[in-house]
Amino acid sequence: MADNKFELEVMCPDRQFFHGEADMVEMNTSEGYIGVYPGHIPLATILAPGVMVIHNNGEEQKAALHSGFVEIEQHKIMVLAEIAEWPDEIDINRAEEAKVRAERRLNGSGGSDIDIKRAEAALKRSLTRISLKG
Repeated sequence: MADNKFELEVMCPDRQFFHGEADMVEMNTSEGYIGVYPGHIPLATILAPGVMVIHNNGEEQKAALHSGFVEIEQHKIMVLAEIAEWPDEIDINRAEEAKVRAERRLNGSGGSDIDIKRAEAALKRSLTRISLKG
């Protein structure tokens, strides 16, 4: 592998989402949005819902990540995601409906026994999907 590349592997519970080389990867973590180049210091952190951008040879591939963990080593990045989706796997109508449902729950129109954290997570997932498709 060239010095200006690293191995990127993205695993989900049901499939190997991505495995290949990259020049850089960007993703949202619990500490904020980060960009990682080859030779990065070792780091393990929690993923937050957001769009992951894989850079390789001047090309970009974008995917939605919905929580998980990332382990960064100098020449390899391992992402363990609960859900990862390419843009063509996202149903925009379903994402819009999920956004509306989550907003209703958070605004109190879903009753008094609403799980706020669950509604917030659903809203973040739907917004990530919409931003990737939009």
